[in-house]
Amino acid sequence: MSPTSSNALKLVILDRDGTINEDRDDYVKSPDEWVPLPGALEAISRLNHAGWHTVLATNQSGLGRGLFDMASLNEIQLKMNHALAAQGGRIDAVFFCPHTPDEGCDCRKPLPGMMLQIAERFGVSLDNTPMVGDTVRDLQAGMAAGCPTHLVLTGKSAGLEGQALAELIASVPGTRVHADLSAFADWWIRQQRGDTGDSDPGFEESR
Repeated sequence: MSPTSSNALKLVILDRDGTINEDRDDYVKSPDEWVPLPGALEAISRLNHAGWHTVLATNQSGLGRGLFDMASLNEIQLKMNHALAAQGGRIDAVFFCPHTPDEGCDCRKPLPGMMLQIAERFGVSLDNTPMVGDTVRDLQAGMAAGCPTHLVLTGKSAGLEGQALAELIASVPGTRVHADLSAFADWWIRQQRGDTGDSDPGFEESR
């Protein structure tokens, strides 16, 4: 992977639930239920300070299911923005799919619609725009759009190892695995600065 040209917009696409904040089987429905994962906000800040813009691509079918409304989603986002600002970080834009699985949209991950919208909005090529998430749907959406794919072992992939992890990675060839968003950020920044040494030490330490 070659370093990104200094005159190109540098972008990282992140999943939200399970990647930045704790995932919930009953959906994150209010600001009180939004709880950042350890080190995740600091990781976004490090990416920002290294020159990388961060954008969210998140399935939010709780909207379509009537579990929360746009006002609640905006309040959750406001809480995240304030928490990030306290760490010196920011999210440049939030792309979300409000649809339920049976609505037949083209934006719900694992389909690549949100990634393609992001590419169009920011005028970037996706071949050096990583997609980072905790589920195979995140990886499949990224792969379909041409993004490098990165799995974090948090959220729905917390504790995943052995054959189950190998099978998931085999289903999305080329995916790199990181212990968490912090480990991804450290690895990605090193790689883009031209340090192509060892693989993600955070992942190796977690094995």
